[in-house]
Amino acid sequence: MSLVKLIDPVPAGELGKVHFIGIGGAGMSGIARILLKRGVAVSGSDARGSGLLAELRELGATVHIGHAASHLKDADTVVVSTAIRDSNPELGEALRRGLRVIPRAAALAAVMAGRTGVAIAGTHGKTTTTSMLTVALQKAGADPSYCVGGQLVTTGLGADEGGGEVFVAEADESDGSFLMLAPDIAVVTNVEADHLDNYGDPQAVHDGFTRFTDRVGRILVVCADDPGADALAAVGRARGLKVLRYGEAEDADYRVTEVSPRGLGVTFQVEGPGIGRREVNLSVPGRHNALNATAALAVAVELGVPVDEVGEGLASFTGTKRRFEAKGEAGGVAVFDSYAHHPTELAADLTAARDVVASFSGEAGRVIAVFQPHLYSRTRFFADEFGAALGLADEAIVLDVYGAREDPEPGVSGALVARKVRLPAEHVVYAPDREQVPALVAGRARPGDIVLTMGAGDVTELGPRIVAELSAG
Repeated sequence: MSLVKLIDPVPAGELGKVHFIGIGGAGMSGIARILLKRGVAVSGSDARGSGLLAELRELGATVHIGHAASHLKDADTVVVSTAIRDSNPELGEALRRGLRVIPRAAALAAVMAGRTGVAIAGTHGKTTTTSMLTVALQKAGADPSYCVGGQLVTTGLGADEGGGEVFVAEADESDGSFLMLAPDIAVVTNVEADHLDNYGDPQAVHDGFTRFTDRVGRILVVCADDPGADALAAVGRARGLKVLRYGEAEDADYRVTEVSPRGLGVTFQVEGPGIGRREVNLSVPGRHNALNATAALAVAVELGVPVDEVGEGLASFTGTKRRFEAKGEAGGVAVFDSYAHHPTELAADLTAARDVVASFSGEAGRVIAVFQPHLYSRTRFFADEFGAALGLADEAIVLDVYGAREDPEPGVSGALVARKVRLPAEHVVYAPDREQVPALVAGRARPGDIVLTMGAGDVTELGPRIVAELSAG
């Protein structure tokens, strides 16, 4: 899908009866949940059932499995997922009837209106940072509303209506729709080339984030360690925003030092304006999560939360589903699952995995990466970079491409990535048959190893099956 046409946001109170096409998606179901809790009539459809759909039904939504024009009934507004194609019969009917049709981001902007909006943007880390900030604010009693592109381990939810004034939201740049948001406070964790099927080239990605900065009302928080994000600091200042920079850079406003792995967590020091020097302990691993937590801390402090309470909230954060999520252990082998689908994300998670395995097994433990490339276009753009990232593992098993919304491309498959992996050939396997993967992993893993399944597709289903295969062995 090309970059969305930007429209003026409509206040939630003016949406009328709302119908969601693709209501089962993480972002779509979250907005539907919030509208239901506000008393708005909600209906929707999705290709297949899920636990999320059952929860929405319990809250009062009318949910259909499958798509048909008749499902719209007396809807006033239709919200469309980016995964929906122009041929969808419900979309066609909505356009024929002249109904208000808006993308997910416009619906998110509608439910954020009237609150103190905090939007977390960035090529990577936005789901975890949004989740960390949400949990820290909840722990401090701020009771924020939130909408995250994943599910919090603490609540099992990706979105909910809170009683406080703050609304925390993940801002998705993939199709440019984050430009529909107008937050009071924004975080940009990093800016790198991605979604080039939509943007065309890296400069267009940077231009999109610059335009996002124009939408911010008061405070901009950027990572000083990332050149793309840090370049926005000058843009923000020119717009009259308060700009805060965080990271390990010596001149960062919130400076991170002494990052130390600690089992499945990490400990670090942070110095910042008005907070002095503080130790922060996290229950999630990785240097990248120390940076994510620091961004959340900076925002929470700006919102007036005492820093000690922020630290306690961050310490209580136990993760987001599909972000280095533990799936089980058998035969001395621990299995984790990650949504990582960009080379930088793979590298961050595999580096964290090495820290974790070193903490538990020393030099004896190894990291086995099971990677499913996501999208043919992304695989074509980043095959070399994926290969380099997977070289951080000891063993790499590469599945075929999960095409999602894209049609296959000649010559683009998991084999293209497998050929680029910088490991000896005997430590790399191309596995086009997903059913063979659990046995492949069990045959290679040994006590003390970590297995990490990675990708934005259905590779997540393999974690429990790998644990079962290890148990059977």
